[in-house]
Amino acid sequence: MHPDEQAIRDVHATWIAAVNAGDLAELQGLMTHDAVFMNPGSAAIGPAEFPSGFGRAQRQFQVRCTSEPRDIAISGDLAVVCSRDALSLLPREDGAPLEMAGDRLTVYRRERDGKWRLARDAHTLSPVLGRDGD
Repeated sequence: MHPDEQAIRDVHATWIAAVNAGDLAELQGLMTHDAVFMNPGSAAIGPAEFPSGFGRAQRQFQVRCTSEPRDIAISGDLAVVCSRDALSLLPREDGAPLEMAGDRLTVYRRERDGKWRLARDAHTLSPVLGRDGD
């Protein structure tokens, strides 16, 4: 495996671990200053808006995310990762858990310090329907 591919896999895994740990400071250190996050049905947000949405989700839910990179393409200082994600949201108060799954496209950029950071992220996560169709 090429060293850059391993570095991308490592930063991707670190990102997912930080999401699961609710570690906002770690996530902020893993994103570029101009990162863009695109979520279905919402306007794109940047690093300034990220903390409020992340914090709200962490206060409402215990978050468990898994992400399996399926394809990694690297060209110079840019890398694109296509992954299959699953997300479990367990309410911290009353309520039914929510299971979501979908594909994710993440662009990482190697910064001047040599570290790869998340620059763009878009996903198609949607609720997983139960066997009875709900």
